[in-house]
Order: sequence, then structure tokens, then C-alpha cells
Amino acid sequence: MTERKGAGTPYDLEERTFQFAKRVRLFVKTLPRSVGNIEDTKQLVRASGSVGANYREANEALSKKDFLMRAKIGRKEAKESAYWLRLICETNQLKDSVEGDVLFDEANQLVRILSKIITNKK
Repeated sequence: MTERKGAGTPYDLEERTFQFAKRVRLFVKTLPRSVGNIEDTKQLVRASGSVGANYREANEALSKKDFLMRAKIGRKEAKESAYWLRLICETNQLKDSVEGDVLFDEANQLVRILSKIITNKK
């Protein structure tokens, strides 16, 4: 594990994106099984894992252009994750919606972080 900052947020963005994807997977296991949830959670799981995968790819980029493309894809996937989280949270009567709200906030924080990285790299 890496060192943590503040309210349990990892300094290392690779670790932070990994933890996000992991928490999403644990969250979707708590949802009621329905046709809508099955389809929505497939999309959410894919997008949430792709945030970190693309950030890792960006860190191994061969050029600035490649880095920016991968970082932008990671940002796009974080935005998509936020979308699916919002949809799932608003269409389910969750016993404890706190985790969904926390994950939605984390997805939006990742969007802002990746946006700042992209802006600074240009």
C-alpha cells in the first residue's frame, strides 16, 4: 500500500484509480439484481477499471502526444463512471446510498485531477 493523504486518499494516482475501481466492484455486488442494474453495472465496471488502466498507459507513453491521448481517455472513462454511478444511485432504493455518493464524488475528483494533468502537460 502507498502512503495516504488527508481523508484516506492515496497520494499515488495509480493507486487511487485502482482503489476506485476496486470500490466500484464491491459496491455493485450490493445492488439488487435487475435487468437495468446488470446492464448499468457492466458499463460502470468497465469504465471504472479503464480510468486507471489508461492512466498507467499514459505514464508509460512514448511521446507527449501519446501521454495526452491516454490521459484524455482516462478522463473520459472517469466521466462515464460518474454517469453510470449517478444513474444507478437515482434508479435504486439503496439501503445505504453513502457509498454510491462517495464513489460519484471520487469519479468527479478523478475527472478534475486528470483535467489538471492534461492542462499542465500541454
